Amino acid sequence: MSGHGDPIRMSSQKCGPLSGVAEVPGDKSISHRALILGALSVGETKITGLLEGEDVLDTAKAMRAFGATVTQHGPGEWSVQGVGVGGFAEPEQVIDCGNSGTGVRLIMGCMATSDITATFTGDGSLRKRPMGRVTDPIALFGAKAYGRQGGRLPMTVVGAADPAPVTYTTPMASAQVKSAVLLAGLNAPGQTVVIEKVATRDHTERMLRGFGADVTVEDTNEGHKITLQGRPELVAQTVAVPRDPSSAAFPVCAALIVPGSDITVPGVSQNPTRNGLFITLKEMGGDIEFLNEREEGGEPVADLRVRHSALHGIEVPEDRAASMIDEYPVLSVVAAFATGKTVMKGVHELRVKESDRIDAMARGLEANGITIEEDEDTLIVHGMGQDGVPGGGVAATHLDHRIAMSFMILGLAAQKPVSVDDGSPIATSFPIFEPLLNGLGAKITRD
Repeated sequence: MSGHGDPIRMSSQKCGPLSGVAEVPGDKSISHRALILGALSVGETKITGLLEGEDVLDTAKAMRAFGATVTQHGPGEWSVQGVGVGGFAEPEQVIDCGNSGTGVRLIMGCMATSDITATFTGDGSLRKRPMGRVTDPIALFGAKAYGRQGGRLPMTVVGAADPAPVTYTTPMASAQVKSAVLLAGLNAPGQTVVIEKVATRDHTERMLRGFGADVTVEDTNEGHKITLQGRPELVAQTVAVPRDPSSAAFPVCAALIVPGSDITVPGVSQNPTRNGLFITLKEMGGDIEFLNEREEGGEPVADLRVRHSALHGIEVPEDRAASMIDEYPVLSVVAAFATGKTVMKGVHELRVKESDRIDAMARGLEANGITIEEDEDTLIVHGMGQDGVPGGGVAATHLDHRIAMSFMILGLAAQKPVSVDDGSPIATSFPIFEPLLNGLGAKITRD
């Protein structure tokens, strides 16, 4: 059962060509950060294009609990009256972050260097996810965390009364960990340094600069090095949130595998730390054009034109994983309709997402007649060609929105309908998923 409602069984079936314009929601990663940095700023931050999925709405509630004034003015239009760096008040109630690993980890970071205490929880999926990857580095600042065995929620974080700056090398490629450390460093004196072996999505660094922080980035012998000067005065901004490439992935992939399709997806972020899927799809033979390339809100964006394509399997470079980690589930669906096998290595981080995504996709693909191979760090899909995917199976989503949406895309071109046991988590990131896809010509229904 989802933490946000009763299970919703959903199905999709083979459809005719997809056509039209797919206006996907605002970027989830940037939406979280806009609310958080707005709360840490002086003045009123105005946000347009905010994703109004449950994950982001939970972050808005959390910022209110810490003392910021967060107001919705219309669809996607919000404002945040901030309290400034170090100005968080101690929340009176438990902070419920729902399904959002990004939300809870970033919020833990930004309160870890204030002399306050907060308790965090989430839904059944979030309570299974490891928080040690964040509580370990914030402990270096002087914060303390008390959670369930294995470093899991519910968890109480006691912020550092006298924080010290840190230099931290991330043990895994995780933008959430990097961002949590940088946000903690805002209220610590001196310089906080994060070193990554592999560069991850850089929205936090870009937005911190936009709000007035002194952030430098350089590639060194140690790795990708980000240095933040602590205790800046962040100044409220106007933030235009670009459309989410992780959400755009679903109509894009659907158009590639449904014969005769020709769609446009406007205003999609083309941040180079997020566009690995689109590069991979083009390497597989995908007909994707990047039109009207421009910059909005400090982020590169483009309009994507996508047409049905004859696809072939490839080996996805391991060093591309960080730029497309959330897109491997839907890529594995596309791979099923390609000729030859698609090899995805270096994807161990998928095992600690909202679900074990490697296992969830492997079991669901097998249930629909697709041959796969897997190990701890690899998923291989043996493509069956455009007309070779049987379908007809039921996939377990494990409270994971991306698993649910990926299997709904599978059903649009499989020979038999495909079902999922619970589509309710889709609302956490893509609340208009069904009407948007069906508006293009898809056949997705609630059973």
